Amino acid sequence: MMSSIIAKRLVFHIGGYDASMPPEAVHRRFVRELRRFEGTWSAKASVSEPKLSDDQVAWRVIATGPNWRVETDYRFVRWDDIINADAARPMWRRVALGILAFFDFVVAGALWGYLRTNWRYALFFLYPFLVLAAFIAIAWFFGDLAARASRSLLIGAAASSLALIALLHWPLRWMYLPELLDDWIFSSEYIRHTDPVLEPRLDRIAHQIHTATRRSDTDEVLVVGHSLGAVLAVDLLDRVLKLDAARGLKDSRLAFASVGSSILKIALHWGAKRFRAALKRVGSARAIYWAEYQALVDVMNFCKTDALAEIGLKGIGRPVVRIVRIRDMVSPDFYRRIRGNFYRVHAQFISGNDRRSFYDYFMMVCGPLALEALVTLPKGAGSAIDEHGILAREQRPLESPAQPTKDESEPAAI
Repeated sequence: MMSSIIAKRLVFHIGGYDASMPPEAVHRRFVRELRRFEGTWSAKASVSEPKLSDDQVAWRVIATGPNWRVETDYRFVRWDDIINADAARPMWRRVALGILAFFDFVVAGALWGYLRTNWRYALFFLYPFLVLAAFIAIAWFFGDLAARASRSLLIGAAASSLALIALLHWPLRWMYLPELLDDWIFSSEYIRHTDPVLEPRLDRIAHQIHTATRRSDTDEVLVVGHSLGAVLAVDLLDRVLKLDAARGLKDSRLAFASVGSSILKIALHWGAKRFRAALKRVGSARAIYWAEYQALVDVMNFCKTDALAEIGLKGIGRPVVRIVRIRDMVSPDFYRRIRGNFYRVHAQFISGNDRRSFYDYFMMVCGPLALEALVTLPKGAGSAIDEHGILAREQRPLESPAQPTKDESEPAAI
């Protein structure tokens, strides 16, 4: 186990499929949520201005407590350009490709895998396509009424088309359907094809991580993958392993946190052979400390699952899975406001907490404890940092991190 006390950390964060967060907005959101972290943990933090490149947006964070100080080099891996290119396609094409993606995941056994491992995620998968089918049925109904009233099939077809266009350009948008369709289209294409923009970008960042693991001035190199970003994080770490095949990442300071993960979204597709091979290599690499945080209330992650066991690697104890409660991270009033918004609940994995909780994103990326310590301490950072923000220099980790019992798991709120 690496030293549990961190003074310098390098973070590579890969976010999910989110077109609403351009690089500048990502930085503003980070600063805003960091202020909540300060109040919750009696800490102080400063953030530099962002530096933008084609591959990432980076900034430095200095977080301090009464007896600790951490410098974090934070790098948010960009793929907003790829997401925006997907969103620029005309709606008719997105709908058509979305329907093809739906049948791709059904025929390839993914839907059955979702039903078997996490029925909530199966409902999340079906949601955009059921709504789309309902819109088509409504448009057909209006077209049929118009055809009967006018006794003209041409007028009925026109009325049906206009009704569908209206539905696609009004209710469809505030129901997040365009983004969800794009998400599934990207996922279907990712399984079988390499992206000409994403592939070289991941290669370049893999070289940065590989170089960082060989330096002695960084206490921890942390890769965080949120949502579909956890899939890309596995892909990225597999490239790091290939770069370091001879050395085997000896004396590695490399840690991986998959939070609100969609890894099984891809891995349960029969055609995802390339990704499953990468997942097995990363899962078997003992030099990478891998922890996964899951929440039952989040319909966009696979809660109470072991991704490696689902693809045939059983009993290896990786990743270390921890079940967290979103309601324990925020105030009761705030939780009541967000519990019906599945996007916002999902985003709490990368947001600031206003209550001390076992899981805290900003403590993980800016705090004084290594990921392994946060996972193995009984109450996370709360086991080592008191109400005044003072860090205890000696911690007593759990020998084997206990999982919450069924009664401790969060009831579904969506």
